[in-house]
Amino acid sequence: MNSDVPHRDLLLKTARDIVQLLAEGEISPLELLEVSFRRIEETDGALNALPTRCFERAREQAKRIEGGDPSDGGSGSWLGGLPVAVKDLNDVAGVRTTYGSTVFADHVPERSDYTVERLESNGAIIVAKSNTPEFGAGGATFNDVFGTTGNPWNTSKNPGGSSGGSAAAVASGQVWGAQGSDFGGSLRIPASFCSIVGFRPTPGVVPRGPASQPFSPLWVDGPIARDVADCALLLDAMSGRDGRDPLSRPRPAESFLEAAMKDPPSGLRIAFSRDLGITPVDPAIDKVFSALVGRLGDIAAEVEEAHPDLKNAPGAFQTLRAAWLAADMAELLEANEKKLKPELVWNIRKGMELSADDIGRADVERGRAYREIMDFFDNFDLLLTPATVVSPFDRDLRYPEEVDGQKLETYFDWCAITYAISLTSCPAMSLPMGFTENGLPVGVQIIAPPLAEADLFRAAAALEGILDIAGRLPVDPVSS
Repeated sequence: MNSDVPHRDLLLKTARDIVQLLAEGEISPLELLEVSFRRIEETDGALNALPTRCFERAREQAKRIEGGDPSDGGSGSWLGGLPVAVKDLNDVAGVRTTYGSTVFADHVPERSDYTVERLESNGAIIVAKSNTPEFGAGGATFNDVFGTTGNPWNTSKNPGGSSGGSAAAVASGQVWGAQGSDFGGSLRIPASFCSIVGFRPTPGVVPRGPASQPFSPLWVDGPIARDVADCALLLDAMSGRDGRDPLSRPRPAESFLEAAMKDPPSGLRIAFSRDLGITPVDPAIDKVFSALVGRLGDIAAEVEEAHPDLKNAPGAFQTLRAAWLAADMAELLEANEKKLKPELVWNIRKGMELSADDIGRADVERGRAYREIMDFFDNFDLLLTPATVVSPFDRDLRYPEEVDGQKLETYFDWCAITYAISLTSCPAMSLPMGFTENGLPVGVQIIAPPLAEADLFRAAAALEGILDIAGRLPVDPVSS
């Protein structure tokens, strides 16, 4: 390794810079792995972000890359040997994969899932599995296998979920990028809580599976990174057509990274909404969002307060989510109910009690929400909202029970501002927009029409430039 590039300096570099150093031979994949391993050892005692590590497997892949094996994504690939973390919902061949559940505490899959296969073929080196709530259910990262994950900005707080371990690992510098997944906000919420970038792509942009419900557009895989361009780089390494996923799409001719490096579209029309008309919002969040709104004129020709009519989205999403869980997990529940967390048991049983009419009406409402937001985008290019309605909450709190004095009924009601967008199949990004008065991160959710990823990345990069927040590492959880 070049002695002029010390450990700490490498941690502060972007993923793009690291990939360039790898391509130029300034650092080898094996040397870079040791930097990542050291950072994990330094910080994870305070964070518990990456409880399952596969260092030897990573070293073996690095050796294959250095040996020129074209199947392992060496020089010329998107990532060229970049260390990344993978969420513990995704199978990695030969690596303990628990899904955050004691039911699968000793599970070791024989093969990787489609997203992991694609990442590794494009030069990612998997160094660890990131912590997640049980089966990804909930916006706070804790489970009975590995315990609770801490937030790098304040380890007494939760990093959000369900991709909370991935977000904490990226924000603390353990890795330069990570994979996560998003059903109702699981990429966007932890990115907001950790002051990094999380992106939910249009369904099909990132191939997923194998899945028991491969035609469902509600669940997607996507990237987590420290800034917009790094997020685009990770998305390039994850995207593309895979015939095993019926929703998957060919990669666009222009890479997402190329799009992110361009100026924003001219004449940009931005709508903003504080609450989408469906959720309470903590005043501390609204204060940071209001400050952002005051700066939108720096990148947009038109700025207007407006939102599509999504008033029925919460009910439709809750029904479709419960139906999905019941179809996927009813047999697991019957055999292991005492091992599952109560929120998950309640949600699966709710799905089992639904009628065909309940599910049909929810699907009709999903269609109405889609048409509504597409009509809305006839007049606007982007819609901006807060990415979360609360700031990071106490590490041991299972979920917020009220927001701004309003009581919430379920464990995921506080996620309505993200899950309503999941219902529409629109791509959405959480971008750091500031901090509350007590120093806790807050993100803005940027929403575009389906398959408008390129325009979203261009505009997000421009907004990132005027905010000058993304890419910073927090004060170390422990001294390095």
